[in-house]
Amino acid sequence: MLLPVLGLIVVALCGLFLFGLATARVGPLAVTIGVLAALVPVAGVVAGFLWVDRWEPEPAKFLLLAFAWGACIATITALLINTTAEAVGDELLGTGHGNTLAALVSAPVVEEAAKALFVVLILWRRSSEFDGVVDGVVYAGFSAAGFAFTENIYYFGRAFADYGFGDGHSQGVITAFFLRGVLAPFTHPLFAVLTGIGIGIAARTTAKALKVIAPLAGYLAAVSLHALWNSAALLGGSKFLTVYFLIMLPLFLGVVYLVILQRKREQRIIATALPHMAAARWIAPSEVDLLASLPGRRAWRRQAKRQSGKQAAKAVAVYQASVTELAFLDRHQLTSETDRQRQQELLRTLKAARAEATRLADEAARG
Repeated sequence: MLLPVLGLIVVALCGLFLFGLATARVGPLAVTIGVLAALVPVAGVVAGFLWVDRWEPEPAKFLLLAFAWGACIATITALLINTTAEAVGDELLGTGHGNTLAALVSAPVVEEAAKALFVVLILWRRSSEFDGVVDGVVYAGFSAAGFAFTENIYYFGRAFADYGFGDGHSQGVITAFFLRGVLAPFTHPLFAVLTGIGIGIAARTTAKALKVIAPLAGYLAAVSLHALWNSAALLGGSKFLTVYFLIMLPLFLGVVYLVILQRKREQRIIATALPHMAAARWIAPSEVDLLASLPGRRAWRRQAKRQSGKQAAKAVAVYQASVTELAFLDRHQLTSETDRQRQQELLRTLKAARAEATRLADEAARG
């Protein structure tokens, strides 16, 4: 009981510390401008990951926690270690070199580890519900979105404090917003998603070596790409544009394509499992077509809401989510006692959700 409370306290304290630090450095007005500007790109990023997560939506509380982890815990961890690395670099290499050391070595290594740690914790605590690559992508993406949100607040705020909104002779918050919010809002999520893919592969593979190699390879890829991006930003000019258009953008599009393929794979898994579930009388045969497509599921929920109210639609949503979980679980052939227990738990949830939706429908019909 105490662990969630302590976690919320830690997140809140970290958030307050970061807010106070930013306010002290750039002022309250600049922080306000930074928050408003940072909301725009993060909204698009979050919407993208929610779209990825449509087949098997993760609990909202865990997605919110992932965002808070990235925005507070991961950010403050990176801030403390990167600041230390910068000071050590200035001391050992000379003034001015610490920033380069932090950008090329400390930041990629520490920030990617801090963002990925939440995904590892989710896998550890909810391994039976961690269904593979898409889950790894979604949790890593939300953690990275939170990290980028906090980072952008400071960068946009500092740009406003130094140059205002900007004009033809200075680069103010509008220029910063274009570079970070329009051209490259996907950079931190892209780095983290590489690690998330590795963790997702490890979550469902039976090969012991791959359980170690996949997350490590994903993390090293994230660190390398992050270091390359930071080096391009330091060099600027044509080198930055070369890295952006020839490496970052194609890689981003490649990851998007991979995620789309994974979503289609999820749909095939569910479509294959539904007839077996109908034969086992877990679901009605008439529900197979509705449950096999997202439009069908959405129409079902809307109809339940229109005819029986919000609670009925919520019960239908729980029913649909339970069907999805059972479909993913079925592909592993229930080789462990944990899987069998999880199956019975999901069946109880499914039956309870069906009973609740039916009860509400009957009440609405009588009323």
